[in-house]
Amino acid sequence: MQKSPSRRKFGNSRNLEFTRQRKFSRPSVIGNVVSKAQDQATNIKSRLLIVWGLLIAAGLGLAFNLYQLQIVRGAKLTEKARNQQMVNVRPFMPRRPVVDRNNNMLAVDRPVFTLYAHPKLFDKSNEEMAGQLAPMLGKDAAELLKIFQSKKSGIILNPAVSEDIGDRLISLRLNGLELIQKYSRFYPQADLVSDVVGYVNLDRRGQAGVEYSQEKLLERSGQTVRLSRAGNGALMPDHAPEGFLHFDDLQLQMTIDSRLQRAARSALKQQIEKFGAKRGGVIVMDAVDGSILALVSQPTYNPNEYSKADISLFKNWTVADLYEPGSTFKPLNVAIALENEIIKPDDVFNDPGTIAVADRIIKNAEKHSYRQINIAQILQQSSNVGMVQIIQRLKPSVYYNWLERLGLGQKVDTDLPFEVTGQIKSQEEFISSPIEPATTSFGQGFSLTPLQLVQMHGALANGGKLVTPHVVRGLIDNKGQMHYLPTLPAPRQIFTSSTTQKVVEMMETVVTEGSGKASKIPGYRIAGKTGTAQKASPNGGYIVGARITSFVAILPVESPRYVVLALVDEPKGENAYGSTVAAPIVKAVMEALISIEQIPPSQEIKPVPNSPSP
Repeated sequence: MQKSPSRRKFGNSRNLEFTRQRKFSRPSVIGNVVSKAQDQATNIKSRLLIVWGLLIAAGLGLAFNLYQLQIVRGAKLTEKARNQQMVNVRPFMPRRPVVDRNNNMLAVDRPVFTLYAHPKLFDKSNEEMAGQLAPMLGKDAAELLKIFQSKKSGIILNPAVSEDIGDRLISLRLNGLELIQKYSRFYPQADLVSDVVGYVNLDRRGQAGVEYSQEKLLERSGQTVRLSRAGNGALMPDHAPEGFLHFDDLQLQMTIDSRLQRAARSALKQQIEKFGAKRGGVIVMDAVDGSILALVSQPTYNPNEYSKADISLFKNWTVADLYEPGSTFKPLNVAIALENEIIKPDDVFNDPGTIAVADRIIKNAEKHSYRQINIAQILQQSSNVGMVQIIQRLKPSVYYNWLERLGLGQKVDTDLPFEVTGQIKSQEEFISSPIEPATTSFGQGFSLTPLQLVQMHGALANGGKLVTPHVVRGLIDNKGQMHYLPTLPAPRQIFTSSTTQKVVEMMETVVTEGSGKASKIPGYRIAGKTGTAQKASPNGGYIVGARITSFVAILPVESPRYVVLALVDEPKGENAYGSTVAAPIVKAVMEALISIEQIPPSQEIKPVPNSPSP
């Protein structure tokens, strides 16, 4: 059956309707798409605005910070940066050398090396290294091998290798060795002048002698400078101020004469060994100005090896220890008596050998009795009884004042360190007790340093002036020009020149006719005085059998200038006296002094009478 057309139309109309319906819905979809695109564009624009806003804000912030850094804080930050690149440097300044009066070197800084070994870096066996190094270092190869086996690195083989040895080690090009350069204090005269010069420790600080007392003069004042540092840490020399590494050529010059020092030490050592003594000392002073030409203490130490020495040796006992001078003080008492006009040079005293003072009996040495004896003979024979009688003519208060004028109970104020103050009884005790002036008359009951006794005898030699003993002459350059002179106290007039000349001439008879004959030198007039004093005990009283022998001399009598003192502590033997132990030392020292200073022989003179005036 054939389908009717109307039915087909109906069917097509539905499709057509559907199709139309779809066609009519497209504008709505497109609108949505457009709307979304517009929204996206708006979002992008907003985001761009935000980004640009952030960028602008960041730029403004950066600009503000740059303004703060460059303009507001620029100067401070520049200075801070410069400080971070700069470093404070104080260049090493060698310690000033020490020379004697003739510019002979006594102490000097020299470059040395600390030698380290790092066995783990050796390119040879430990045995080979030990065998190669042992002769150069002065050590046993077996000892070095043991050291190498004890540690793998950081071994100090020698803290002070000389420059020559250091150069030899460098030339060997041995792996595992390290040399660190430093400066070390060197004393070319070894122990010759250690009593005066002293030494410095590992920190380069003086510990004794002038190395200690003259620290400020010996230390060069290095200036602290600021240098820039490169990126690798190296200092930039182009920023160094001109001349910052320059140091002066000044040297500390001493009054000591090394030639005389050597002669004094030799003579002293000989007598100490001969008599088995505990110790000894020698001092030579120019009485005109107080310059010490020689100052020797024995035993002594080598300042190059100070760590091996007994610490008691670091203090020079002629300055740092007290003793009772005994008969060497008698000439000073004679000078006091002459100044006070209680005696005349030709006065005669009766010396029966003993004298009673209060409840004590004072005797002469060896209980000698001299009967009629004049002032010169009292010194010649070292009469204790005669000296007591002289001082008994003087009021104790006046006598005490004179002792204070001489400086007893005071320091000499020398430029050497560790000086001690002498001891004397209080004025009240001295005046109230008759035994005190009596014992003081022959050098007991008080104490002083050997240096102070030399100072006092210097007043007899120079016409009565008390000068200050000193060992520092000043700072001198390589051309001999003096740049610094120490300020010394002005000399104090104690005695008149007429008094001192009389005493010196009396002391001359001690050498020509008395106990000082062992110091005689043909052709030269020498004044002197022996001393054999009991040794005081720290606990009071005196040490049984112990004595200090001494001899002090003045040269030449016709024009007194030099004072020489020799002391020997606790010599052994029955014949150990000032005349036998100390006088020969002084003679040897004076012979050297005459040769060095070219002292002409004395003129012929009439001998001093040995008998008392009628």
